[in-house]
Amino acid sequence: MNNNKENYTSGKIRTVIFGSTFGQFYLEALSRLSDEFEITALIAGGSERSKKCAEAYNIPLLNDISEIDPNEVDLACIILRSGVMGGKGTEFALYCMEKGIHVIQEHPIHHNDLATCLRTAKSNNVHFITGNLYVHLPAFKRFAEVAKHLFETKKAVYLDIALATQVSFPMVQMMIDLLPNPRPLNIHHVVKDSGPFQILVGEWGGMPLTLRAHNEVNPNDPDNHQHLLHTISIGSSGGTLSLTDTHGPVVWKTQLHIPHNELLKNVSSENHLNEKSTLILGPEFPPTYQEILQKQWPRAIGKDLQMMKSFITGEKKPEQRAHLELLCTRLWHDLTHALGSPTLKPDASYEQIEASTLMELAGKIPAEPEEVSVN
Repeated sequence: MNNNKENYTSGKIRTVIFGSTFGQFYLEALSRLSDEFEITALIAGGSERSKKCAEAYNIPLLNDISEIDPNEVDLACIILRSGVMGGKGTEFALYCMEKGIHVIQEHPIHHNDLATCLRTAKSNNVHFITGNLYVHLPAFKRFAEVAKHLFETKKAVYLDIALATQVSFPMVQMMIDLLPNPRPLNIHHVVKDSGPFQILVGEWGGMPLTLRAHNEVNPNDPDNHQHLLHTISIGSSGGTLSLTDTHGPVVWKTQLHIPHNELLKNVSSENHLNEKSTLILGPEFPPTYQEILQKQWPRAIGKDLQMMKSFITGEKKPEQRAHLELLCTRLWHDLTHALGSPTLKPDASYEQIEASTLMELAGKIPAEPEEVSVN
């Protein structure tokens, strides 16, 4: 296969998807970028979901990697578990690159496997990147923009993070994007008492760090049952900036500081005490999960697809991204090694709690006048 960049400047990038569980989001992302990409096939095990995906996007469903014609495929999106997670994702990535096919592989990936993939890509004149949708989500981008101000003005004084270990790899990617210097990650203590969370204390990029990790997994349903995805707070002497969830909202909580030499009833309107104690930075109403999965995730994945296209066409150079991905795998290894293997919870189950019930209960407590102020 000829991978000269001239091949892609006018035509579409012919793309095959491996896996339908998370791969369905890549299918949707590609369909939204139909002017730039052409979906040529889905490679999956033949589940009902895979059959429905192939039918919905009107593409062939293949059952074996050997069915790929390298002359008909430019890019493979391998959305399967990598070798470090017990899957064949890395094996398939190497196979594709040796056939002259560019690869986007789903995270996480071990440092040694990433180094091997990057070497294989270089020797076969193709490109390799790992998927990283979370840094492209609007809430995180909003959070990062405000956090940049805190770091630039030297006002950030600590980090407080909570996460599920299943999404610890993208959390490291997010922190590399956030921190002025993401090295070193120094881990001082890890507390592994009973309960769903482990506590890690240390420093990240020179900033004091407290991290709570939900380190449990249902082996029968490993993609679900996390108590949370990501919560990141950056503390300062004037307040706390928080990404309350991976998908938002972003919240600024002003620190309570009572003046020493003023009578509170006489403070001026310009006094900081007259600012809102808590602000939502950005849209006030968070999206539904259906909107997140069907709109935000495909748009975010599209950013990675377009980044890969820019590498393929020569518009951008991949070296910096490769360097940052190698850094990510090292930091991720240090973090997960300290936390240890997750506790298996095969009986974990999901029970919906009606939000309307919670709203009704909260509504039993009437609002105070200052809580309904429009100022």
